[in-house]
Amino acid sequence: MSKTDLTRRGLLKTSAIAGAGVALPTIFTASSAAAFTNEPTGDTVKLGFNVPQSGPYADEGADELRAYELAVEHLNGGGDGGMMSTFSSDALQGNGILGKKVEYVTGDTQTKADAARASAKSMIEKDGAVMVTGGSSSGVAVAVQALCQEAGIIFMAGLTHSNDTTGKDRKANGFRHFFNSYMSGAALAPVLAANYGTDRKAYHLTADYNWGYTTEEAVRASTEAMGWETVAAVKTPLTQTDFSSYIAPVLQSGADVLVLNHYGGNMVNSLTNAVQFGLREKQVNGKNFEIVVPLYSRLMAKGAGANVKGIFGSTNWHWSLQDEGSKAFVKSFGTKYGFPPSQAAHTCYVQAMLYADAVERAGSFNPCAVAEALEGFEFDGMGNGKTLYRAEDHQCFKDVLVVRGKENPESEFDLLEIVEVTPVDQVTYAPDHPQMGGAEASLGECNPGA
Repeated sequence: MSKTDLTRRGLLKTSAIAGAGVALPTIFTASSAAAFTNEPTGDTVKLGFNVPQSGPYADEGADELRAYELAVEHLNGGGDGGMMSTFSSDALQGNGILGKKVEYVTGDTQTKADAARASAKSMIEKDGAVMVTGGSSSGVAVAVQALCQEAGIIFMAGLTHSNDTTGKDRKANGFRHFFNSYMSGAALAPVLAANYGTDRKAYHLTADYNWGYTTEEAVRASTEAMGWETVAAVKTPLTQTDFSSYIAPVLQSGADVLVLNHYGGNMVNSLTNAVQFGLREKQVNGKNFEIVVPLYSRLMAKGAGANVKGIFGSTNWHWSLQDEGSKAFVKSFGTKYGFPPSQAAHTCYVQAMLYADAVERAGSFNPCAVAEALEGFEFDGMGNGKTLYRAEDHQCFKDVLVVRGKENPESEFDLLEIVEVTPVDQVTYAPDHPQMGGAEASLGECNPGA
C-alpha cells in the first residue's frame, strides 16, 4: 500500500467519525474534520516515554529510558544512527519524523496502573504527546493502552509479556514488539523436557497480577502437556520483597521443580530466598531439585548473581546476538552508556524506531494511518531476525531465545548463554487462541481522537 493510500484511509476514518457529530475536545490542535489528537503543527513532534522510575521494575525502566533517549538522538541525526543502517526499511533519514525534530517527555509509572494512567494522561493532555510508549509491567501496559485507545493516541508497548496485552485486552491503537507468555511456554517446554525429563512435579510461585497469571497458565499448559504435574500454584504480592514464607512450603510439597513466575526485583529476591533455603542442593523424588525462571533479563541475572547459574528461562533478545542489527545497537548503546543493553532497552528502542518509520511510510501522524502502516508489516535488521507485526492482534512474531545462567561468566555482563533459538513457527498461535481471549477478543476500531 502506498503512502498516499495509507494517509487517505487514515483521514477517511477520521472524517467518518467526526462527521457523526462528535465535538472535538480542546486538546485537538486542528479545526478540520480530519483533525486527530495532538496533531503536530510546528517544527517539532513530542513523544511520551512512560517508564517505571521507581518500584520493583525500576532497573528495567532506567534502561528503557536510556534506549528511548538513544532512539531520539538517532532519529534527529545524532550519534552513529544505530539500527537505522541495518533496518530493512529505508524510510528514516535522521531528520526527525516527517522533518520534525523529535522531543520527548517522561513519566514514572511506579509499576502501578493508576500512576501510569495519570502520567500518560498528563503527557497527552498537557504536553501534547502524539504517541506514548513504555512500561515494564503488563498491568501498566493494559491500563495505558486502554487510555491511549480512548484518547486517540498510538501506544507502542514497552516491556509487557502478559498474553492479555495483545490477547483479550488488545486494542486497535496498541502495538507490541515484545514476546508473550504463550511464546515462553512453547519455547521452554522442549528444552525442559530434554534436560529434566517428562516426569516432574512443579510448584509455581506467581506474581499476583495479569502477567503472572498468563505466564503461569502458559508454562503449566506446555509442561503438563509433556507430562509434568503441577502440585501447587501460589500467588505472591507484587510488592513482596522477602519470599521466605512462600519458599518454606515448597520443601513439604513433594515438588522437584520450582517455577518462579516473577520478574525484576521480585525474581531476584525470590530466587535468592530459594537458594538460601538450599533448594538447589536438594534431591526430591530421586531427582535433583530444579528452578525455572520463565522470563529472564540481563538485569535480573546481574541482580541475582551466582544464583542464576544453570537456570533456564526465555528472553526476547540478548546483547550477545551476532546479527548486524544487534551488533549495531549494542555498539551504539555501549558507546553512549558504557555497558550492554538489556532486552527492555532493545524492545523500547525498536518500538520508537518502528513508530517513526510507520509515520514516514504513512506520510502522516494520524494514528489510523500509522496503525495501517504497522499492520502486517514485515521487517528485518532490528535484532530478532525476520519479524511480522500481525494485523489481527498487533503482536510481533519472531524467533524466541531460551537462555541459561552461565556457569563460568567472563564478565559482569556475561551472565546468560543462549541455548536455543526457537523458530517463530514453534511459538506462533491463532489470533483466537483460548489463552489470548478466544473468539471474543477483538481489536475494535482505530480511534484518531476526533
